Amino acid sequence: MFELLKTIDSPVDLRALHFTALGPLVDEMRAFILQSVAKTGGHLSANLGTVELSIALHYVFDTPNDRVVWDVGHQTYAHKILTGRRDAMTNIRQLGGISGFPRRCESEFDTFGTAHSSTSISAALGMALAARNQSQPRHCVAVIGDGAVTGGMAYEAMNNAGLYKELPFLVILNDNDMSISPPVGALREYFGKLKQVKGSGTDATFFKALGFNYTGPIDGHNLDELLPALHALKKKRGPQLLHIVTEKGHGYTPAAANPVLYHGPGKFDPAHGIDPSMASKPTYTQVFGDWLCDEADVDPRVVAITPAMREGSGLVEFERRFPDRFFDVGIAEQHALTFAAGLAADGLKPVVAIYSTFLQRAYDQLIHDIAIQNLPVVFAIDRAGIVGADGATHTGAFDIAYLRCIPNLTVMAPTDENECRQMLHTALLLKGPSAVRYPRGSGNGIDVSSVLEALPVGKGEIRRTSAQPTGYRIALLAFGSMLLPALEAAQAFDATVANMRFIKPLDGALVEQLARDHDLLVTVEEGCVMGGAGSVCLEQLAAVGHSPPVLQLGFSDTFIEHGAPEKLLSLCGLDAPGITRSIKAFLSTHDLAFSNNGSATPNVSLWASA
Repeated sequence: MFELLKTIDSPVDLRALHFTALGPLVDEMRAFILQSVAKTGGHLSANLGTVELSIALHYVFDTPNDRVVWDVGHQTYAHKILTGRRDAMTNIRQLGGISGFPRRCESEFDTFGTAHSSTSISAALGMALAARNQSQPRHCVAVIGDGAVTGGMAYEAMNNAGLYKELPFLVILNDNDMSISPPVGALREYFGKLKQVKGSGTDATFFKALGFNYTGPIDGHNLDELLPALHALKKKRGPQLLHIVTEKGHGYTPAAANPVLYHGPGKFDPAHGIDPSMASKPTYTQVFGDWLCDEADVDPRVVAITPAMREGSGLVEFERRFPDRFFDVGIAEQHALTFAAGLAADGLKPVVAIYSTFLQRAYDQLIHDIAIQNLPVVFAIDRAGIVGADGATHTGAFDIAYLRCIPNLTVMAPTDENECRQMLHTALLLKGPSAVRYPRGSGNGIDVSSVLEALPVGKGEIRRTSAQPTGYRIALLAFGSMLLPALEAAQAFDATVANMRFIKPLDGALVEQLARDHDLLVTVEEGCVMGGAGSVCLEQLAAVGHSPPVLQLGFSDTFIEHGAPEKLLSLCGLDAPGITRSIKAFLSTHDLAFSNNGSATPNVSLWASA
């Protein structure tokens, strides 16, 4: 099985094949990707759609000397297989395995790391001009999808590229009428018109105005069209745009029929397809979606905005029930926020459903267009903290640090599903901007109340009180998802545990009280330590002239790799055993240990049992 594919260990082997062997190679590659992803989970639909394109690019161009930059990057499995990573597909997106996205440190063929969208043209243009300035003969190719083309950065790059009339530079528009959700906006209609005049390019005035020579559209699954087109464009100078039409999920009927369902599946049996989820506990995303529908039922001013993440953010039901109040703006996070600001400025209640890692892309709009004007925009920040298999590019590590410094913004972190619902309701009632950050996946199985009750803003709560009247007393200040492991770790020390709830405004009175009554404070957060929630607590104590020992636990100064979420949390020391170890290590360093009755004694064992 896969006898032809097994002979390809690099693009050099591919280019040695007669072109008549490429058709059978396409069939083997598509079957291999389906079999591989079914065993490991990962991105399927997009990769089934780029098999012919991946083979054609490495067949025509002299990679890695010629640069190929893939936009988003979740469409690069065939590229990885052709560039020496076929056997490594067995552990893709697993801890210690290869990434599901291009990474420069993984292969010389991964010329640029991509996992967010709309970046390929900028990067490839930079490479093309670097080659020109260093007198290196090289072709540079950017592969961008029709969904990613909705991002304004793509047009900033094309506007710049159009200046260089002699540069060997190619942009391939992979038009599959899909991003993750179906693409939206006027560009989708424009691409549809271009398909109606196939091959003429007579209506491609938009691209021509940007300085690009337009070719297409052509069938991206037909090598008899694709290979000659690439060979011809390779000989041309100046910015070129090749418009290819592909099908997401091509070659596997269930994925082609439902590319959204098969975008990023877990393990499944290809013979039977994906079974409906039987999860007993609702995800935080589902809690958000249900809450938003409930609010919209009673308040016609509530509207929802998503930058192309309808399914991922839990807005499918909202769109069905309130189509005129649902706005998918495409992959355009900057526009999403300023658009929300406009809605809020004229009396609506916009809720922006966005992943933590994607909110980073609209930081200026968050500050300039929303916070400075103190507009009541609610940010429902999904995937805050560890995300697992998607790794560093999608981990929500920085939102606490980059949000808490913005004036007028309220920032909350729920510890369970019901608290998430009540925090979202609280956010909707505020007169200024607010954010509720919640993790990926299922919650703790807590019953979610149908009643909506606002929480007191800036107030935390004690969830466990130490019974120690004397001795070295410890208090754990837990933010959001870290409450449960903090409660478990507290048992080893008979420690007090606070559910802080609010990062901004912080419950300063509670922090000061805990500092007065305890000898050690331990802050625990699923985010970066530098500038994070623990830093807020330190700043509060410094402001009142109090300086107790504070141990800050969270993500260290490094990017989080891909892998199973529970394993990654363990490696970060953010599960109960990890929190316990960190506290014991701190006590050992400070020459303290607990006796059997819980009181502090001079350290003898240095926690030898740890």
